[in-house]
Amino acid sequence: MSMHASSRQQVLARIRAATHPAAAAAAAYARLPRPYIRRGQRAAGSCVGLLIERLRDYDAEVVEAAPEELPATIAARLAASGRRVFVAPPGVPAEWLASGYEWRVDRGLSTEEIEKAEGVVTAASCAIADSGTLVLHHSAAEGRRVLTLLPDWHLCILRASQVVETLPEYFDRCAQPPAPHPSDQSPSLGTPVLATYISGPSATADIEMTRIKGVHGPRYLQVILVRDTN
Repeated sequence: MSMHASSRQQVLARIRAATHPAAAAAAAYARLPRPYIRRGQRAAGSCVGLLIERLRDYDAEVVEAAPEELPATIAARLAASGRRVFVAPPGVPAEWLASGYEWRVDRGLSTEEIEKAEGVVTAASCAIADSGTLVLHHSAAEGRRVLTLLPDWHLCILRASQVVETLPEYFDRCAQPPAPHPSDQSPSLGTPVLATYISGPSATADIEMTRIKGVHGPRYLQVILVRDTN
């Protein structure tokens, strides 16, 4: 055997030695029992009720609306907020941008421009009732992560068909091929490049157990839950 061939064999042997344990570990992981709850037992309406209960417990405000009531409900929430300047992702429906307000649609807004906004309006990709968590995958209707971190007030539009009971059910939806957004009655989401999980307004009690709002994001979270399922 030539020296060149011998060196090649040594390199390949080292690659095989390095990758074999990883493959074995992956196979062992796949064989692990998974006795935890993978799918909830609640009916769809009960899931929505649990989500609303959790969100309100976290100090978020939640209102429900029929699909045809959504533009008017958004306008009412904006008016009740007392704010005038809002940012929005470029993919939100035009009817969500109520008249009488200053809208800054994010087509490359700077951080300084976003910071000057008093609130933000976005869609969502999913919600997990068990933990009271909204999930954003940052599609065109959900916007960049910075949009939901800097403004002090966040209005999130969520559809009842987007609510699941458990975290594994959410991940099951992510394993399916993506559907057009917002949720067009399809349960599929597709695996996100980036996801943000929101469980109530931003708050922390890390320092001397004193609860402070707004450290990691908006101090105020409002959710409009659209009843798009029977």
